[in-house]
Amino acid sequence: ALRVSYLRSGGHDPAILEQLLQLQLEATVLEKGTAGPHRERMAVPAEPPSTGTHGLDAALLAVELENQRLEDELLALKVRREKRAYAGSRAAQRQTELAQLQAEVGMLRCHAEQTRPWLHLPVFPHPSAPKLPP
Repeated sequence: ALRVSYLRSGGHDPAILEQLLQLQLEATVLEKGTAGPHRERMAVPAEPPSTGTHGLDAALLAVELENQRLEDELLALKVRREKRAYAGSRAAQRQTELAQLQAEVGMLRCHAEQTRPWLHLPVFPHPSAPKLPP
C-alpha cells in the first residue's frame, strides 16, 4: 500500500521503489514467521503425540517449511517482475519524451528556416577603390 501510494503521488525514484519492495519482502517474511508459531500452538494436541504421529508431524513440518520456501521464492519472483515492469515503463516514458523533444527541435528548425531572410539579403554598396591603370 505504501509503494502504491508513493507511485500515485508521483514518486518515481528507483532507489526508493527498491527499498519499498525490500520492505514488503521483509514484512511478508516476518508475518509468515510470526504466524507460524501461532499455528503450531493451535495445532499441538492436548496429549503428547504417540510414536506413530511423530513421523506425520515431522512430514507435516517438512511440507510446511517447503511451502514457506516456495511462497518466499514466489514473492521474490513477483518483486523482480515488478522491477522489470517499472524499468520498462520508465524506458518507454524516456523514449516518448525524447521523441517529443526531437519533434519540437524539428518544428523549431523549420520555423527558423521559414523566417530567415534568405531572399532579403542586405545589399552592401560595392567598395569604390581607385581603378588600376591597364
